[in-house]
Amino acid sequence: MAALKMYCSSAIVGRTLGPSVESRTNGSILGSGEFVGLKMMPSLKATSFSTRSMPVYAAPSTHLAKCWNTLSTEKKTLLHDMYDQQKQSPWYDNLRRPVTMLEPFIKMGVRGVTSNPTIFEKAITGSAEYDDQFRHCIKEGKNVEEAYWELVIKDIQDACDLFLPLYEESRGGDGYISVEVSPLLANETQQTIDSAKYLHKRVNRPNVLIKIPATLECIESIKQTIASSISVNVTLIFSLDRYEAVIDAYLDGLEAVQGDLSKIASVASFFVSRVDSLVDKKLNAIGTKEALELKGKAANAQAALAFKLYQEKFSGPRWEALAKRGAQKQRVLWASTGVKDPSYPDTLYIDPLIGPDTVTTMPEGALLAFVDHGTAARTIDADLPGAKRIYDKVEELGIKWQDTGKQLENEGVASFKKSFTDLVQNLTGKADSLAKSM
Repeated sequence: MAALKMYCSSAIVGRTLGPSVESRTNGSILGSGEFVGLKMMPSLKATSFSTRSMPVYAAPSTHLAKCWNTLSTEKKTLLHDMYDQQKQSPWYDNLRRPVTMLEPFIKMGVRGVTSNPTIFEKAITGSAEYDDQFRHCIKEGKNVEEAYWELVIKDIQDACDLFLPLYEESRGGDGYISVEVSPLLANETQQTIDSAKYLHKRVNRPNVLIKIPATLECIESIKQTIASSISVNVTLIFSLDRYEAVIDAYLDGLEAVQGDLSKIASVASFFVSRVDSLVDKKLNAIGTKEALELKGKAANAQAALAFKLYQEKFSGPRWEALAKRGAQKQRVLWASTGVKDPSYPDTLYIDPLIGPDTVTTMPEGALLAFVDHGTAARTIDADLPGAKRIYDKVEELGIKWQDTGKQLENEGVASFKKSFTDLVQNLTGKADSLAKSM
């Protein structure tokens, strides 16, 4: 319980770098001979850095107080009900040191953790917890990017160990920790495959998921990584067409594996709130009553249709043949579940998307809001005809779903690239300071 007490009283105050640096990277070979598919550009010089203060991030005190009371009496929460009653797995979309901060969330009912480059940028630049290991890596002669991966891998390994009992208890159903390949490889098929294999080998935990973006170039990467019996979290899915391609890549990969398939897991991370953020802007621009009435509805409508597609693809002769060999369904995972429009209910992307054999990963605010006043009831397929009407109406108004998905994918990749390059810049500055003091 000490971890939660410390967490309740803490705020994350960090620093992030200003202008991002555009960089093209080539794969590099480490001394161990393992291909990372990452290489820091020598043009990243500390003298070009400018810094700005980040805002203070504090957990909502009201929600935390209620969570503390819940945990103090060891009561079950709505997260337990979400899984026990509806078979949806609640995961936590955050990771930072000390990893023991996750223990109270496990008691609250969290069954897995997702991370991404932006999460690690905030964690590493906003805390001194990483400084000693980073200093040690630099003194050992590692370059900045190699040191970065050492920091990340350590966190992922520690989190995997923390969730290993849940992984074993659920027989590989939950207890997973996700780590993403470098966002700089989002359009590089083979380098993504090689990086996924490297991270899988380095983390060396049965409950790690390697995150690969659902870019057009990485669909083949997903297939080949699954074919290598590596568990994958496919990220940055924004459209039904791309989601179907992701499912097919998973099935193709499974079919290429010889023997038992039971140890291969996968989730497909379908992003939600970012969809409404973009579609709502376009609806506002149209400005008609008909358009404005659709605000805040498009994302969940598309998600409901994604669930329908999920059910269709994981049934029938092809799937049944794989299931006989022990294959697990590639569960659809609702990502980007935090509300971005403050006028919307804070559980808008959680309550309406509850359904069996799915996952929802929630940032802290959304998770605590759901625990406080969410509803653990099956809702995802309550009105599929209505969801289809909304989806079609958006298209009829001239907002093309394919274009929307592509724009969001490009923005998502760019955002993760910026977080990664900003963090590398920050760490390069630290390394230069260390070199001067040595």
